[in-house]
Amino acid sequence: MRETWWRGAAIYQVYLRSFADGNGDGLGDLAGLRSRLAYLSDLGIDAIWLNPWYPSPMSDGGYDVADYRSIEPVFGTLAEAEKLIQEAHDLNIKIIIDVVPNHSSDQNAWFQEALAAGPGSAARERFWFRPGKDGGPPNDWQSIFGGPAWTQVADGEWYLHLFAPEQPDFNWNSDAVREEFLDVLRFWFDRGVDGIRIDSAAVLIKDPDAEPDGLDPYTDRDGVHEIYREWRQVSDTYPGRFLIGEVWLPDQERFARYLRPDELHTAFNFDFLACPWDASALRRVIDTTLATHVPIGAPPTWVLSNHDVTRPVTRYGRPDTSFAHDDRKHGMVSDRDLGIRRARAAALLAMALPGGVYVYQGEELGLPEVEDIPDNLLQDPIWARSGNTDRGRDGCRVPVPWSGDAPPYGYGGEPWLPQPADWGPLTVEAQEPDATSMLNLYRTALRIRHEKLGDGTITWVPLGDEVLAFTRESGLTCVVNLGTEPVRLPEHQQICLASGPVDGGLLPADTAVWLL
Repeated sequence: MRETWWRGAAIYQVYLRSFADGNGDGLGDLAGLRSRLAYLSDLGIDAIWLNPWYPSPMSDGGYDVADYRSIEPVFGTLAEAEKLIQEAHDLNIKIIIDVVPNHSSDQNAWFQEALAAGPGSAARERFWFRPGKDGGPPNDWQSIFGGPAWTQVADGEWYLHLFAPEQPDFNWNSDAVREEFLDVLRFWFDRGVDGIRIDSAAVLIKDPDAEPDGLDPYTDRDGVHEIYREWRQVSDTYPGRFLIGEVWLPDQERFARYLRPDELHTAFNFDFLACPWDASALRRVIDTTLATHVPIGAPPTWVLSNHDVTRPVTRYGRPDTSFAHDDRKHGMVSDRDLGIRRARAAALLAMALPGGVYVYQGEELGLPEVEDIPDNLLQDPIWARSGNTDRGRDGCRVPVPWSGDAPPYGYGGEPWLPQPADWGPLTVEAQEPDATSMLNLYRTALRIRHEKLGDGTITWVPLGDEVLAFTRESGLTCVVNLGTEPVRLPEHQQICLASGPVDGGLLPADTAVWLL
């Protein structure tokens, strides 16, 4: 039987630039990550997912890739990356990397060649170069980051970029593009990488020249599935490797197509991440997710945060606890204590559900969103592209605090984004001796999860409209009170773990518990 470790894995997301700085320049790097592998092993995770580590001008935090077969010098070297993979494997930790197939950097050798080659060249066919129309761009598509999705070059043609102008989109009708990425997959699998996370997985196929046909012109077009069937054929030649897609789709039937047996192994569950703190809404998302995945034999994933979304402690403390990219609710008041209680409960909910679970760095420390970064220090391109109306994603990318009571909190040099002055109690050093800390809640939950949870199914336990309760195959029952009043726990032999104090047989509001 092929190894399927990823079906129930706990995967830790490392945003390398902000995790740990090993050389004192203020930027996280491979040396810093390698020095913290023991911490991650003690945390109890099965794998690390790294955001892009390739050479990049960093116009979009590394998602503008200049070279897919090397390492950004600020982060280290290819030799260091290979050492990281080996050292992680020695600790029984798998390594997952990002591959960015929709677009490259404008400094990528292929794009520079296309600029030099001129209109009609084979080099330009690897991208979406088009003549303008009526003195303007080829069509009215808008960039996801704001503003037009087309930029004009010196010879008059325009090129497509669904994101920043520094990120030209590949043309996946090109055989050269398809072969290039199949080779990139082999390059990293040959070096021991265990999984590939596919950025913006649903937007590869486009038709800028077509008349409106009722379909989205560049999202979830049918031709994308042929690409992932080819990728799956490659990954299947490397036992134990898997592919995970970043697929944002509201239509669950179409979402499920990416998880057919000959395509991706799994995909992120963004509906769960974006769901408000509401029992009926969460149950609906959980039921829909399981109903989508079970018939095709794919494991679901459960994600509370990542490098693109508002951190749970802040989100769950707001009057509106949902998340949407087009409204990050910057400046909305957040009750820190309430947010922490709910984030702790949400962590136990996510880790008790069947399938894989993702933990974004700092989530296990209860870090809040940093919402007061000075305007002149913001680096996310969304800030400029939105005309300085959307502060973007920098607030969840502030470097991790490790020790001490003042910045840089043991991170390394002066951080590339400023850390708050009140993060001393949130450091790893401060939380380790506190049995009730968020860090120790995560450590205990991940240990129990290894023993009793992971992949499988659930059976709902009816305990009222404002309570989520279900039992797993191991006999462990998860109960989460999303109401405003305490509720009585079902019969049980022992409490394995609680997100907060439990008064006798009553579970307080915004609290979760694992029972046997």
